[in-house]
Amino acid sequence: MGREKLPRIDGDDKVRKLLLPFCRLKPDEIWEDPLHKHKIGCLDATNEKDILKLMVNNKSVLAIQDPPYNVVVGNNNTHNLSKISLEKYIEWSKKWVENTIKALKDNAHFYIWLGADQNEGFQPLPDFMIMMREFNELKTRSFITMRNQRGYGTQKNWMAVRQELLYYARGNPGFNIEAEYTDIPKILRGYYKEVNGERTENLERSKSPNIRAGNVWVDIQQVFYRMEENVPGCYAQKPLKAIERIISASSRKDDLVVDFFAHAGTTLLAAEKLKRRCFTIDIDPIFAEVSIRRLEHFRQTGKTGWQFKTPFPEIEIKPKVEYEKRETFKEDRGYSYPLLPNF
Repeated sequence: MGREKLPRIDGDDKVRKLLLPFCRLKPDEIWEDPLHKHKIGCLDATNEKDILKLMVNNKSVLAIQDPPYNVVVGNNNTHNLSKISLEKYIEWSKKWVENTIKALKDNAHFYIWLGADQNEGFQPLPDFMIMMREFNELKTRSFITMRNQRGYGTQKNWMAVRQELLYYARGNPGFNIEAEYTDIPKILRGYYKEVNGERTENLERSKSPNIRAGNVWVDIQQVFYRMEENVPGCYAQKPLKAIERIISASSRKDDLVVDFFAHAGTTLLAAEKLKRRCFTIDIDPIFAEVSIRRLEHFRQTGKTGWQFKTPFPEIEIKPKVEYEKRETFKEDRGYSYPLLPNF
């Protein structure tokens, strides 16, 4: 069985110290992609000046945000994603939501991944949803649930395998219904109704032999280490297919998509594949670097992630916290990363 060659980045200070020297961006810096005009910044989602610096005079038709959830899973209370009081979390959330709205066009889509701690009143989900009512320019559109492949729980409770996705709209943006068919074939008959005076059933009226995506996504699996798109070191990254579904349904070719919590760079990669521009940021220079490298890796190899390999081949991570810095890339990697200037 393969194993990841890089432990969880946000939970291992020794690994972080090794990776930081290889990060091209320092706080307050932005890398601009010369090929497809993407932007990746080491910026703060709650800082209005940072967002203005990123956006300049651009406005986005779609925002996909995956913030820290303030939920401790498996007693992993890390330094960067530590749990704070609910009040502080909601106040922090207001700031990045306000900044997201300022980055959106008058007619735009706004998706937010969020967690719900079943051991603590399902927080922060309910208070976050109530907080969102303060933004009158946003209308609720859907409450989506994605089924995770793996979950957590005990023998005295149902295993938690759901991931919440809130969908809001500003104004009246277009929605591409044709893009939201799943890979699940239609096999059930029924749902009869009259059309032009004739009684028809569901399969006769269908535009596709497959089921349309609803607000429960059971056909998309949570990313984990056996999938090519896995980025070792990035805990709980979102499936590429989920982000592609959102982008396909809620934007068009050449549109601008924003993501202020880049993490593993999934929104950036999905935008690249679907020919959209993406402006994404992360307050952590390591995750900003991961995002740049994932884009470069995809362009050089066609692969969407590293699976059992590592996005930082310069560093050899040995078992039992033994580390060794390497001078050159191993020959079996088959690729290298070009040096790009800091801005």
